[in-house]
Amino acid sequence: METDRTLRERGICVVIPTYNNAGTIAEVVRRTMQQCRDVIVVDDGSTDATSGILARIAGITVVRCEKNRGKGHALKRGFRKALEMGFAYAITLDADGQHFPEDIPALLRANQEHPGALVVGQRMGLEKAERSAGSKFANAFSNFWFALQTGRLLKDTQTGFRLYPLRKLRGLCLLTSRYEAELELLVFSSWHGTEIVSTPVRVFYPKPAERVSHFRPLRDFARISLLNTVLCILAVGYGLPLAILRRLTAILRSAYVLLFFVCSMLVLAPAARLWLAFQKDKAKRQSGAHRLLWHYARFVILRHGIPGVPFSVGNSGGEDFARPAVIICNHQSHLDLMALLMLSPRIVCLTKDWVWHNPIYGFIIRQAEFYPVSLGAEALLPRLRSLVERGYSIAIYPEGTRSADCSVSRFHQGAFHLARALRLDILPMVLYGAGKAWPKQGGLLHRWPVRIEIDRRIGPDELQALGELPRQQASALRQYYKQRYAEIANRMEQDV
Repeated sequence: METDRTLRERGICVVIPTYNNAGTIAEVVRRTMQQCRDVIVVDDGSTDATSGILARIAGITVVRCEKNRGKGHALKRGFRKALEMGFAYAITLDADGQHFPEDIPALLRANQEHPGALVVGQRMGLEKAERSAGSKFANAFSNFWFALQTGRLLKDTQTGFRLYPLRKLRGLCLLTSRYEAELELLVFSSWHGTEIVSTPVRVFYPKPAERVSHFRPLRDFARISLLNTVLCILAVGYGLPLAILRRLTAILRSAYVLLFFVCSMLVLAPAARLWLAFQKDKAKRQSGAHRLLWHYARFVILRHGIPGVPFSVGNSGGEDFARPAVIICNHQSHLDLMALLMLSPRIVCLTKDWVWHNPIYGFIIRQAEFYPVSLGAEALLPRLRSLVERGYSIAIYPEGTRSADCSVSRFHQGAFHLARALRLDILPMVLYGAGKAWPKQGGLLHRWPVRIEIDRRIGPDELQALGELPRQQASALRQYYKQRYAEIANRMEQDV
């Protein structure tokens, strides 16, 4: 089952808190397990037949509370159990049948589009549902206080159908024990900078006579009012300063990286130009330019580091770049070129005109024999053949431009024409995270891990088997990249 496999790859389980839901719990669990096999049910001290029903369901994990402590306590127990079992995310849904487990894929899609976010399942059609006046007021009341305490608008803060990033939950040890805990989790997550997104889900309300509710209007409204009073005070003394500090840190981090790059270029570029000018031997000058770029990229990426952006490299095949190849890589960010150049001094990139003519570092680029793609295939081919004969690999971004949303865009055919003309292997490299750390649209640097995976080579014969024509090969490799990128993302996004 595709949904279950993806949920497991991304470290997502389902947590169902229950208290005296003997009439619905079996059906809710059955439908949930059709979507996800990793189900944790927290029996919050049920006094009806719920415990016996759960004991007869195979394949689930049951956490039993000896006495009823409330939904907040049950969620806390469920989250801790999920963390013990190694999960990164937990989807919560109610045991009374109000939520549709069949909507779990909607929360999964939201998690893939917004990794690390707290996803809220916004119940659709609430205004038409037959609900009590107290239920309607409670949701509006909660929405108002959440907006006041966080400055964010959510249309459904009372929904129990959510996806939580377990390692980002804050205030868990202070969590209140009953209904108001779900609002508290939202507020603390917002204060600590966790992205909160909504996705539409369905909702079912049985007839009033058939509903099981443990809500105590006077007592629970009093508890919620007291909690909101405390949260409003904390919003001023805790939440707002945190938001200001987080924004300031992001600005300073981005300014530092920009300043470092500008200053290093202003110092190193003239010094490198002077050093290269004294190299009379052309081959030594070209080799020196390559090693200079390699050392600089390694210094920036591996030694100096970019604050909040850890880099890692996967090279399971032990690629050593001893044999030339056409390197292809997906394109997301300004960080991509550094990530490639740090791997070997024997990599040459095809560039855009503005890079080749740059007044600061263009001289080094030209000395390293990086050529602009605007020269055209006829002019480029003999120059690239000369580089290949000297042991250099040619790196090309087949997408042509950076992807705005990190998805793998359509591949152009140039890299495959070149591999055919030079009888070279294709060496795929899959880059993850650069576009999230430094997006194409958006000036600030974000805290995000970046990883580059060096995959096994694809020889000319194997490439030919993917399709006779370069466009067929480009299409096949794009599908390969989409699958590999999803695999890497599923693994990496458990820790963001």
